[in-house]
Amino acid sequence: MTIHETALSADSLPDTTVAVRDLFGIDLDLMVPAFSQRSEYVPDLDPAYQFDRGTTMAILAGFAHNRRVMIQGYHGTGKSTHIEQVAARLNWPCIRINLDSHISRIDLIGKDAIVLEDGKQVTEFREGMLPWALQHPVALVFDEYDAGRPDVMFVIQRILEVEGKLTLLDQNRVIRPHPAFRLFATANTIGLGDTTGLYHGTQQINQGQMDRWNIVTTLNYLPQQAEVDIVCARVPEWQTEEGRRLVKGMVAVADLTRKGFISGELSVVMSPRTVISWAQNASIFGNDLAFAFRVSFLNKCDETERPIVAEYYQRCMGEDLGDATRGITMQSTG
Repeated sequence: MTIHETALSADSLPDTTVAVRDLFGIDLDLMVPAFSQRSEYVPDLDPAYQFDRGTTMAILAGFAHNRRVMIQGYHGTGKSTHIEQVAARLNWPCIRINLDSHISRIDLIGKDAIVLEDGKQVTEFREGMLPWALQHPVALVFDEYDAGRPDVMFVIQRILEVEGKLTLLDQNRVIRPHPAFRLFATANTIGLGDTTGLYHGTQQINQGQMDRWNIVTTLNYLPQQAEVDIVCARVPEWQTEEGRRLVKGMVAVADLTRKGFISGELSVVMSPRTVISWAQNASIFGNDLAFAFRVSFLNKCDETERPIVAEYYQRCMGEDLGDATRGITMQSTG
C-alpha cells in the first residue's frame, strides 16, 4: 500500500484488500479491507511489533466483518497498542478515548457553545467525538471500558448494534453509522467488577451491554520467549546474545512476580510494559540492571514486599540487589 498523508473525508471507504498471511505473518487465508492512503488519524506503524495470533484474528474480524470487539486482560499487555498496530497496517484511521471517571455524556455527544458570528454571540451545537467518529471511516477504541460512568455507558450502548443509530435529542437528528466505522474496547476486567484488588475504580458492566459485544478476546501475559522477543524488538540494543540472556532473566523476574501475585505473596505484578521500561532504563543508566530495576519496579512495591521481590531478582539475575531492602525489617508472626 502506498503511504500518502491525506485529510480524513467522510466519503472515504476502504479501496483495497490485503492478505493476512502477507501482512501479519499469520497462516490464515483471509483478505481484509484496507485503505491505500494514510490520513493523519492513522497510528504510527511499529515495524518491530509482535502480534498475538488469537488477538490479531479477533481484531481483523472486527475490521473485516464490522464486529464489535472487546479485548480484556491485565495491564501492560498491549491491548490498545494491538488494535493500533493492526489499524496502522490497514491504514485505517483510529481514535482512542480513555473512559475515565471525568468523561461525561456531554463530552461524548456534544454540547451547545457560545460562538461569535458576524460580531454577535450565538449559541451553536458542537458535536462531541462520538457523533463525529460515527460519521467517518474511523476505528473508535474505548480504553478502560470498565471504568466508564453508568450514564456514559448507556450512551455507548446505542451504537453497539452494527446498524445502531445515534439519536441526538437536542438536535432532532438521527445519525447512521458510516460503512467503515468500527468499534473496539479494552478492559482490565470482564465486566464483573474488580475481584483482584488491582484495578480500583473499575465497575460492573450491565450484562445487557456486554451481550452486545460480538467478540470478546483475552490478551494476558505471553509465553516467556515471545515476551523476550518483544522486549528486544522494542529495545534493539539488547538484541545480542548476551543482551537476550539478560532479558530472559528480566522476563523470568516478571514471571515470578506474577506467580507471587497469584499465590498472594505480592500485591503488584510486573507487566510487559514494566519489563520494557526496565530494559530502557538500564540503557539510560549505563547498563546498571539493579538500579534500573529499583526505579522501574521495586520502588512501586510495598516496603514489606520488597525483600520477596529482591529474592526473585537474585534467583533470576544471579546477583544481589544490595541496599534495595535497606532499613526494612521483617517481623516474626510467631
